[in-house]
Amino acid sequence: MLGVFADAHKVTKIHFYVQDIVSGPNQTVWEVARSNITSTSPTLFGLVRVIDEQMTAKPDANSKKLGQVQGQITFADFKEVAPLMNFNVVFKSGIYNGSTIWLLGRNPISQTYREYAIVGGTGIFRIARGYAITSIYSDDSAGHFVLEYTLYVYEVFGKSSQPSNM
Repeated sequence: MLGVFADAHKVTKIHFYVQDIVSGPNQTVWEVARSNITSTSPTLFGLVRVIDEQMTAKPDANSKKLGQVQGQITFADFKEVAPLMNFNVVFKSGIYNGSTIWLLGRNPISQTYREYAIVGGTGIFRIARGYAITSIYSDDSAGHFVLEYTLYVYEVFGKSSQPSNM
């Protein structure tokens, strides 16, 4: 086990924007379930939503498309609007094309900056760890939010992190 910790690490910083559209014809966030108390809960407790959102290089929705952010949001806090976020960053262009990064964490809406754990990935990011910082870059009255993400991905290199041939 000590060999894993002795291996070299590479930190990759990845910056992008997510087009989060909560209403209208191009909606990217959909409610899929709710509990019998969600409608009376000030924190939306029991609400479950799924997302499939465009990841872009710039805040403008028409900028270069990098991929998708796909997953689920579960409101699971009685006292604070702080949903559990569980989603994949799916790269569909550039040097990371075909790779994914899995983000997981609590999203306290009242905070300007939120932090998620990077708990894995595929392709280039297999066995990746790290963290992501996100914030709302902009929003409009039509329900279109632009979210800004910066990921710090720690990739492990070395023979102990590679799959063995059986």
